[in-house]
Amino acid sequence: MKNVFQHGEPENVCKVNAPRSFTVMPQLPPAISRLTDIAYNLWSVWNSDAFELFRRMDHDLWDEVNHNPITFLGSLSAGRLTELGQDPSFIAHLEDVHAQLTCYLNAQSWFHREFSAAHPGCSIAYFSMEYGIAESLPVYSGGLGILAGDHCKSASDMGVPLTAVGLAYRYGYFIQRLTDDGWQQERYDENHFFRMPMRRVKGPDGQPLKLFVELPPSPVPRVKQGVVDQVWFETWQVQIGRNVLYLMSTDVPENPPEYRSITYNLYGGDRENRLRQEILLGIGGARLLAALGITPTVWHMNEGHSAFVNLERIRMLMRDQNLSFSEARECASASSIFTTHTPVPAGIDVFPPDLMARYFASYCASTGIAMEQLLALGRENPADTNSGFSMAVLALRCSHYANGVSRLHGVISRGMWRGLFPGLPLSEIPIGHVTNGIHTNTWISSEISSLFDRYIGPAWKNEPENQDIWQRVTAIPDGELWRSHERRRERLVSFARRRLRNRLEDRGATLAEIRRAEEVLDPEALTIGFARRFAEYKRGALLFRNLERIKRILSNRERPVQVIIAGKAHPHDNNGKELIKYINQLVRDPDLRDRVVFLEDYDMNVAHYLVQGCDVWLNLPRRPLEASGTSGMKAAVNGVLNISVLDGWWCEAYDGTNGWAVGAGEEFSDHNLQDEVESRIVYDLLEQEVVPLFYTRGADGMPREWVRKMKQSMITICPRFNTHRLIEDYTTGFYLKAHNNNRDFSADGYARARSFAAWLDRVRAAWDGVRITATRDTIREALGRNEPFDVEATVAMNGLSPEDLAVQLYWGHLDSQSRITEPSVLEMACADAGAGRYTCTVSPDKVGHCGYVVRILPKHGGTVVYRPNLVRWQ
Repeated sequence: MKNVFQHGEPENVCKVNAPRSFTVMPQLPPAISRLTDIAYNLWSVWNSDAFELFRRMDHDLWDEVNHNPITFLGSLSAGRLTELGQDPSFIAHLEDVHAQLTCYLNAQSWFHREFSAAHPGCSIAYFSMEYGIAESLPVYSGGLGILAGDHCKSASDMGVPLTAVGLAYRYGYFIQRLTDDGWQQERYDENHFFRMPMRRVKGPDGQPLKLFVELPPSPVPRVKQGVVDQVWFETWQVQIGRNVLYLMSTDVPENPPEYRSITYNLYGGDRENRLRQEILLGIGGARLLAALGITPTVWHMNEGHSAFVNLERIRMLMRDQNLSFSEARECASASSIFTTHTPVPAGIDVFPPDLMARYFASYCASTGIAMEQLLALGRENPADTNSGFSMAVLALRCSHYANGVSRLHGVISRGMWRGLFPGLPLSEIPIGHVTNGIHTNTWISSEISSLFDRYIGPAWKNEPENQDIWQRVTAIPDGELWRSHERRRERLVSFARRRLRNRLEDRGATLAEIRRAEEVLDPEALTIGFARRFAEYKRGALLFRNLERIKRILSNRERPVQVIIAGKAHPHDNNGKELIKYINQLVRDPDLRDRVVFLEDYDMNVAHYLVQGCDVWLNLPRRPLEASGTSGMKAAVNGVLNISVLDGWWCEAYDGTNGWAVGAGEEFSDHNLQDEVESRIVYDLLEQEVVPLFYTRGADGMPREWVRKMKQSMITICPRFNTHRLIEDYTTGFYLKAHNNNRDFSADGYARARSFAAWLDRVRAAWDGVRITATRDTIREALGRNEPFDVEATVAMNGLSPEDLAVQLYWGHLDSQSRITEPSVLEMACADAGAGRYTCTVSPDKVGHCGYVVRILPKHGGTVVYRPNLVRWQ
């Protein structure tokens, strides 16, 4: 049987030899020609006036084309365009939006105001495998892409000079369709780039810019074969406010079919194709920026997919600046940032050594390093020649800065990668955290936005991280906030019914089934939303563990509750597909049919309706497997209350007043026990707290305590969990430091890079002979608090100088196994370099059983340097 859900050649395509190509653009009357400027800048995604400008032109068509402004303008009839060009009201609206765009692009920004003078030339390159900017640009699958999109939007708002790089997928991620029994099938529709808000990048000659990366010879015999094949790619430009996103595609005529297909699907193909995609993203992306004359001073890798960018930077530095491999590596690492989103090793891309050897033989030849030397960069244990090549390990080894995406995830990441830094305590593994956020203006509903404008003032759009602004939420009248929220719930129910009806009609359902779909859900009932990727650890079916109990909760006539569910499983994740099938079979139960709905094809458009219209947002991951999560943040800005396991971001957000926690942060080794315990907690919360609070109404029919909790959620969550705060954290914590490193390392013909690499080589060569030979102290059996004592250590420096070494006293409370907990670190002073004698005085401010050890770390220019295997303990 033919699988109609696979992408392929449509039946109505007429295939001819070498057709003459040309491009047809929408023909706009002169009076409304400025629509093109707005359509090609995705600033219109988060500007409500721009969005409404398109909507008023043809409401139904705007929704039909999934809010794609280019397809939309090309689909309007000539008569309608003429009519709009003669409509003074529409022209005034257009001129106002265009003026807003012009003002936005030219206004002085936060970054320019705060940092431009002190950090001239700062420029960030941001690499990600996916970008969730808008539903009209379907080059994303889930949270990683949505975060990247929101990151880019806030960078634009704040004037951070960021250039984003990714891939242009011909078929993108899949469209989800369910069979009659609820099994997920995947359909891949072609993305027509000329009909999307993107433009092809051209070279100086006015022709499409074509660049290439080298891959091993194609397995398909062709006339010309060499040591490597040149795989060509073209690039498409997407304007995101002030900044640009470049998307690369190998689907060009110069390539054979097996290479054209590299960029067909996001996360598509086998492991080898994934390797090809990541070579294109990292190596091709670096070449693209060089060809465009863009010279970033900071390189930010969003996940390990783009880690090959540092290999290409190393090669370019060796070629252009005559640096050695180690010098170029240190220079590239100094200006690199790696953000990991993965809390388990299984989620990391790891490639077999033989595959890496085939694809990087030419790289080793061009840089003069051995293959084993390259492979060691991607191995947790460089000596284990049988282990695979990890993209995360490569990124960590070639980045001066690294971070997880929540405080808890930072802890998890340090534990995951402690093997890269043997001898360092967990707390000192050089991986920090920047908790994720959302682009507030993208995800907020128009009703809530209007309330904020009226009672908070417009500053919330430009300064969502300002906590003082959000305190004004208390000024919003309870009645207005509640009525605005009720309208959003009504729209969600209407949208869900319409979507269900359309899907049933597509499947050829009976008229009775279609009519029943038009009556599901209650626009006044307490509505719970659960929408996310259907991975097993996210526990999409946990709510239905005790069917009889959840049925009682949902079917209470006086206090009805309903659940709207959405999400996709990865095409190869059959366990996730089984969960979706199970839920869709539950929906057919007569007791649940009107109270539980599964919405197919979860995307940004569906997400907007859900996070804006639900009353409660439910999140039930298996702690600690949720690195961060952001959907609950999107819900909170709309006044939706969270019920969540204390995992990811919710550990930092929950304060006991702004939502509900499932458990107290416990972690279980018995998953069945965990599911039983936490499902009961969810049922208890619903029965004893959530449902009663929602349905306790005053004489005016309003749930005032619920509204008070909505406001508390907004006040505590909105100013902290947004991407403006995230951009501030990255800028001050990483970007400016990496920029300064780049400037310092490249000054005077890369003198510092050469010097640092030579110093590090010298330290590594001497390190085996560096040790602590003796320690002495003046400690008595018992000391009073803050009573000082002296410590002296003798160090064998093996030819290194005091400037090369940080000798430190590491002390604190001792646990029952004589391990130092909550340590304090004190730098010891060199009292006699010739004798290797170091001293310090300690005034202990900790009461209890304490202890100390002495350790040595490398030090360069007065700064401690953390490098694998370079730590010596007493």
